[in-house]
Amino acid sequence: MSDFLNDALFQNMRDYIYGESGIHFSESNRSILESRLKERLRSIETETPAGYLELLKRDKEETKYFLDAITTNLTRFFRNQAHYDTFINYIIPNLVKHKNSGEHRIRIWSAGCSTGEEPYTNAMVLSEHMPPGWEIEVIASDLSLKSLMKAKEGFYPAARVTGVPETYLHKYFDAKNDGYQVKDNIRNLVRFDYHNLKFESSLKDLDIVFCRNVLIYFDEAAQKNVINHFWNAMAPHSFLFIGHSESLFGMDTKFEFIKTDWACLYGKILG
Repeated sequence: MSDFLNDALFQNMRDYIYGESGIHFSESNRSILESRLKERLRSIETETPAGYLELLKRDKEETKYFLDAITTNLTRFFRNQAHYDTFINYIIPNLVKHKNSGEHRIRIWSAGCSTGEEPYTNAMVLSEHMPPGWEIEVIASDLSLKSLMKAKEGFYPAARVTGVPETYLHKYFDAKNDGYQVKDNIRNLVRFDYHNLKFESSLKDLDIVFCRNVLIYFDEAAQKNVINHFWNAMAPHSFLFIGHSESLFGMDTKFEFIKTDWACLYGKILG
């Protein structure tokens, strides 16, 4: 048992976090919670974990800050190339074929977008491969306000763009100050917003949802809740990407498992 965070307080703290976000801290990642908690206590006047928990209950802005601090924002451009091969070769042609005549719009949500690499990648891929004249809308959300601020800037050090193909780098970025700035024509396609996945979004008729390496933070009940929210937000003919180490196997959902030549994903296929 930790002298800093005793068993009862750890249980109360993780119950509060779970109630606010659906994020589940097991005993195996207790040390991560303790580390992030110590970092926060060093920067504010509250000295004890018990006192901080009471502060969280009173102050929703502090709760937002702390939820930001306990999540890990790991991402990169073109993460999991097999997903993008599927996106380009399977999903885009499929959606173009199945859209109603005259409906030339694609809406895609990057849920858990971190510092923006994924939604900008999605915007670039759609710009590169959609037929002319189609409207592209990319919605990107995260629990981390700090990450969203970085994402909106659209500037990345050179080391962060190593996965971007040269053709994309020259076409969609401007070299600037030892890094690269996403060009305005791509930035203007992406709308960033704060969203807690525990709750329903106001989004509807989404054609594609990316939610990769996010479900691992949730227990089974919270995962099912998130997946049901996605179902409600998606169009009758639409597609869901989750992380390559994540699965809906054994979960009671309406999504259809789809295996392509490049990767596996899930579909909402009605009619």
